[in-house]
Amino acid sequence: MKYFLMLVLMLTTLTSFSQTKQKQFNVSGILFTSDDNQPLESATVYLQRVKDSSLVTYTITDQKGAFTLEGKTYDTTLNMFISYIGYKTYAKKITVSKEKIDLGQVNLLVDENLLDEVIVKATAPVTVKKDTLEFNVNSFNTKKDANVEDLLKKLPGVEVDEAGKITVNGKDVSNIFVNGKPFFGDDPTITTRNLTKDIIEKVQIMDTKTKSQAFTGEESESENKTINLTIKEDKNKGVFGKASVGGGTDERYEAAGMVNLFDNDQRLSVLFGGNNINSAGFSFGDLSNMFSVVGGGGAGSGITTSKNAGLNYTDKLNDKIDLSADYFYSDSNTENDNASQRENILPDSRYFTDSRSNSVVDNFKHEANLELEVELDSTLRIDIEPSFSYGENKSSNTSKEASRDEDNLLTNESSSNSFAEGTSNDFKNDLDITKKLGTKGSFLRVSITNGVRESNTENFLNSQTEIYGDNAASITRDQFTDGKQKTTSLNTGLTYRIPLIKDALSLDLKYDYRSDKDEDVKSTFDLNNVSQEFTNFNEALSTDFEYKNDRSTPGLRLNYKKDKLSLNFRGSYIYRTLENKDALRPELNLKRNFEALELSSRFTYRFSPKSRFSLRYSLDNNTPSLNQLQPFEDVSNPLNTVVGNPSLEPTTSHRLNFGFSNHDFQKGLTIWSYAGFNIDKDQVVAKTTINDDFVRRTTYANVNGGYSGRGSFFVSKTKRLDTLRTLKFGVSLSGGVNKSINFNNDVKYSATNTSLNPSLELTFNWKDVMEIIPNYSISFTKNKFDLDQFSNQDFNYQTLGIRTATFVPKKLEWRNDVNYTYNPNVGPGFQKSAWFWNTTLAYSILKDNGTISLKAYDLLNQNTNARRIATGNYIQDSQGTVLQRYFMLSFSWKFNSLGSGEMPQQRGRRGSYRHYG
Repeated sequence: MKYFLMLVLMLTTLTSFSQTKQKQFNVSGILFTSDDNQPLESATVYLQRVKDSSLVTYTITDQKGAFTLEGKTYDTTLNMFISYIGYKTYAKKITVSKEKIDLGQVNLLVDENLLDEVIVKATAPVTVKKDTLEFNVNSFNTKKDANVEDLLKKLPGVEVDEAGKITVNGKDVSNIFVNGKPFFGDDPTITTRNLTKDIIEKVQIMDTKTKSQAFTGEESESENKTINLTIKEDKNKGVFGKASVGGGTDERYEAAGMVNLFDNDQRLSVLFGGNNINSAGFSFGDLSNMFSVVGGGGAGSGITTSKNAGLNYTDKLNDKIDLSADYFYSDSNTENDNASQRENILPDSRYFTDSRSNSVVDNFKHEANLELEVELDSTLRIDIEPSFSYGENKSSNTSKEASRDEDNLLTNESSSNSFAEGTSNDFKNDLDITKKLGTKGSFLRVSITNGVRESNTENFLNSQTEIYGDNAASITRDQFTDGKQKTTSLNTGLTYRIPLIKDALSLDLKYDYRSDKDEDVKSTFDLNNVSQEFTNFNEALSTDFEYKNDRSTPGLRLNYKKDKLSLNFRGSYIYRTLENKDALRPELNLKRNFEALELSSRFTYRFSPKSRFSLRYSLDNNTPSLNQLQPFEDVSNPLNTVVGNPSLEPTTSHRLNFGFSNHDFQKGLTIWSYAGFNIDKDQVVAKTTINDDFVRRTTYANVNGGYSGRGSFFVSKTKRLDTLRTLKFGVSLSGGVNKSINFNNDVKYSATNTSLNPSLELTFNWKDVMEIIPNYSISFTKNKFDLDQFSNQDFNYQTLGIRTATFVPKKLEWRNDVNYTYNPNVGPGFQKSAWFWNTTLAYSILKDNGTISLKAYDLLNQNTNARRIATGNYIQDSQGTVLQRYFMLSFSWKFNSLGSGEMPQQRGRRGSYRHYG
């Protein structure tokens, strides 16, 4: 902790030193239109250095058109610009002084596309376009060879975690597009970590919509965000890419390559890679991302060796048809040893279970996706998205388990060895046809989604189970199971929009039909001791099910949007039929019909481009699953027999969520908060009874009284110390309360779980010199039970970390990632605390196109993933295999033949302005 305090003191000193010679400025005004004298909201006001046009600060005008620019600078004069779409850019030279500068009313002139205007480059750092926030990449300083992820971390309101997950004002980013098209499927890190900042012109952030929603102009139904990267015109033609190879101690290695061929609308990208250091996806030895590994730093379990390859192709076939396609190949092997100790809690006693397991899993998969966008005219659009995958898998597993009572007497034990292999085929196709009707916003949409998934498995099992006590038993199994599963689905939807008030109020008539059919055949054969072949059919462990789930849902949705306010309300009535046929046990056939009302509503108010509030409510109905309903006795685990309950009722769920976000561009202040509350009626839970030998029998029951609430709050402040140094401080607080109703050996009880998770992070960045990021988090958890036999439980978990990067001397980069974790709750024999330190040293060669790096993973060799899980029924400590210390020497090389130099000057609105005053 003392080192952490020393670091804070050092940052404070650097902050104070950086401000000693700077001049304070304050510029304010109010913006109006010159044609109708109305205040202009959402205009961008910004200051640039005269010397190099680098951005000093910026803001957005408020509802009244008012703005204030505050800050410090070493310069005596600055260039000021005000821009708004459809108006000429206002420009004025500001003399920096201690006195506040009040410009009074500033009038923007309408841009009439003055072709004779003198062009001066001045692009606003941020532009508001309806529901889209657009950032000019050149306005945000990063290191010289920054990738898109480095860039996103500099944008206000955008957060990127170590795994590459992106959030914008607390909302998850679900899609990243390049020039409006997908780039290598659903893995955003392929885009953000492999495309460089220098080819990107703009970053656009918007609410996530389907293509047909964007076509009709509908409001988004998603809470997520989409990021679109636009490529610079002079960087959209040529070849670029990178390659990396590395080898290390303990036979660790990594290799990867990527080649991109861009020709305006036509793009072809190929990538491949392989490693045995748990690096998910494609690893290029990137210094800032070298630590995002599965199973590292206490996360995950097992060591994975993987090979991957992929291809992405995008093209505009003609003015009506756009094509996007990608293909992936993956091959992985994961080995894991796991140990756990569980204290099982009963109303009148306790027993203890120790288990160990070893597993080896091999998977390989081919996957292909196609997106065809056909816009026949301005009123008719067709979207076709087929996808196909084929996979094979093999797994072997050995395990041992033993249970003892409170007197440490052995009550049961088991051991097993299994080997399984299988194949799977998956096909899915989405078809959307959208037709606009008239000019008032009416449209008709037909959606059809169909899919087929087939899998075949072969499983060999050899197990021995010993049950002691009064009901002693010895169960030996030597079996072969041949499995065939098939799922067929069809989902159709029809939406017809009726405009009631143009551009404001509309009514949607909706109808959805969905049919799912699951076929599950498992044929189990015991070993024939005479022939030594698996020929004795075991009906108790075999299945032959056909399960159908048909839903028909008519509904209405009312939509309203006016200025800053948007809301909708949807009501639907679902008719559902569940039918199960059991060819082996016809007496277990069942058919049930359900009807339910479902509701949803959404309210959104945008106070300004900087701030908005949203509220959502939903009433949903969910039926029990097949295994929960069917009264079939599953005896595959001799120590736990599971049987369904055909009398279960559907679960009705009420959900209420709200969110608030605000970002002050001028002050660098971001605030967002989220809260949600759920109540479930007839929730389905497991109900287990345990005999004197601790052999379990599990069924399912409906319960009431459960609820959950959760919330989070985040605030960050970015302080620009000068043109080179910034300081960012972030604090977050999340927590929740969850009351669950459960059963413990047939005794009903409630458990209330309360959690609180504060965290803070400080980022000091000195451009081209250093970056220091200390962080701290602690988690408090309390479990409270309403049974006197159960003891309340309190847990905490702490993490203290620091990430550093230095970029001096030139061409040399040194990065460190140090984390200390403390988990005092785990039991004896499990590691309570650990230091996890990764470091890398890199040197640029070949005119900065090549990099030689030496990295050390888990330098102190203390990595662990020990954890504790506590419920009303048990407390469990577990620990598995993790990747530990290795050293690796790597070489990476990048190449780029994209266009260089500046594009010819263009005339028009974007870069033109006149000087005022």
